[in-house]
Amino acid sequence: MDTAILDQARAWLAQDPDDETREELAGLIERAESGDEDAVDDLADRFDGRLQFGTAGLRGELGAGSNRMNRVLVAQAAAGFAAFLRGRDPDGTPTVVVGYDGRRNSDVFARDSAELFAGAGLRAILLPRRLPTPVLAFAVRHLGADAGVMVTASHNPPNDNGYKVYLGGRDAGSQIVAPSDGEIAASIRRIADESSVLDLPRSTDYEIADEAVVEEYVSATAAVGPAPEGAAGTRWVYTAMHGVGWETFARVLQAAGYPAPTVVPEQIDPDGRFPTVAFPNPEEPGAMDLAFATARSSDAEFVIAQDPDADRLAVAIPLRGEGGEGGWRRLTGNEVGLLLGRRAARAAAGTSGASLACSLVSSPGLGAIAEKYDLDFHETLTGFKWISRAPGMVFGFEEALGYLVNPETVRDKDGISASIAFLELATEARGRGLTIADLLDELTTEIGFYASGQVSVRVEDVSTIAAMMAALRADPPSSFGDTKVAQADDLLQDPAGLGGDVLRYSLADGSRIIFRPSGTEPKLKVYLDVRGESMEDSAARLVALEQAVRERLDRLS
Repeated sequence: MDTAILDQARAWLAQDPDDETREELAGLIERAESGDEDAVDDLADRFDGRLQFGTAGLRGELGAGSNRMNRVLVAQAAAGFAAFLRGRDPDGTPTVVVGYDGRRNSDVFARDSAELFAGAGLRAILLPRRLPTPVLAFAVRHLGADAGVMVTASHNPPNDNGYKVYLGGRDAGSQIVAPSDGEIAASIRRIADESSVLDLPRSTDYEIADEAVVEEYVSATAAVGPAPEGAAGTRWVYTAMHGVGWETFARVLQAAGYPAPTVVPEQIDPDGRFPTVAFPNPEEPGAMDLAFATARSSDAEFVIAQDPDADRLAVAIPLRGEGGEGGWRRLTGNEVGLLLGRRAARAAAGTSGASLACSLVSSPGLGAIAEKYDLDFHETLTGFKWISRAPGMVFGFEEALGYLVNPETVRDKDGISASIAFLELATEARGRGLTIADLLDELTTEIGFYASGQVSVRVEDVSTIAAMMAALRADPPSSFGDTKVAQADDLLQDPAGLGGDVLRYSLADGSRIIFRPSGTEPKLKVYLDVRGESMEDSAARLVALEQAVRERLDRLS
């Protein structure tokens, strides 16, 4: 038995202020001391390392231990972040805004953070109640804050939570990037190594944000896409996926003049247990089944879904012909992104310095739109911490249902403002006698037949992903199926400085394959993009490419 792990567990127990996790950890320690191998293995998993800052700050499973989300880890994170902020402005009083969603312990972690920020001498402002992530991102800019923290795990499984960090000032309210992320992580580690969280100074002298902050967000978001004439008869369905989006979104809808949707009643109120979905992500199979059933019964024209913290948007439309998920199909993130990208491009056409931006794994069709409307185009690494920093950006998106339609207001993906922009598109089309499917046809006429797909491999041990990426680097594919690889790029060796653990293969027929570990989940993701001579040709190319990729992954497993 590893006595070092046991010592770590005992030290953690001694400083844990949470009765639930104290009981959980004390029981594990007692079982491990008596020789229970399962308990020994569990302790090793909990204490062999720490949750690290990834694509969206901290994120992980709730529970006791340095490799879990809990009050000890959050206290260390808050104190370390406070020390980082004071180091950036040693003569000032940095301001930090804290928000939280409806997940388990989100409110507890948020209040702990506000108390620790205030105890460290910062001006701490806690949002007035559980609210969407975009409201927090808005508040950082609106209040001129130096930083923001959102307690959320977005669309992760029910037993996860997280800690998403934004910086104001020269970072303009975007998520953290290097070198700040490494500096914050080092500051947190120093706190963890040198202090018990019970000795960290706390204060209840923090502010509760005025309701005016939420009202300003509502007004700014409603202005993104006011309802056009003829919107009143639109029939549509909305689900909050048991998240916090509906209260704020309903106010935005009213301010913008859109008709109220038929809501999915089982999913409209915040519930951190997520009782109707195994995985509260609109992309996951089955997650939108209740929304489709509601749409069928209400004869809806389309469905809008937001994930639990309302920073993502999913859209579904009636399926043409037979088959599909009960006669409905979800649009891909690329389809929604290209429609919203064309909307933004038309508004900004020819504007000097204006640009469209997307992550490098999103559809290259956005580049075609930018070219058509005489705009600049930028590809970035995945994540809105990079997309939000693209020069001159008027619109940015990533294929994982994230869209940034109002960069002057929110420098992060925002499912509520994206929903308003999409409603404007859909209702304008309706006024012309067109459907969303017709808009997709119009888009294809403009830029060609792009099709995208994704293959994901979920693993129990994240080291498996590193091994698979290493195997691809050691033995680079020369072809996928019958199609030769024309160029292979390892972005870890990228001379242009894009960087990242990404492998990109350009094929001889113009197709593209990208391998990338997920930044928020234990997955290896493979992104596929093709452009064919017709819709049927593109679909056939995509099927063949997916089969070739799955065969390659089988050999790696």
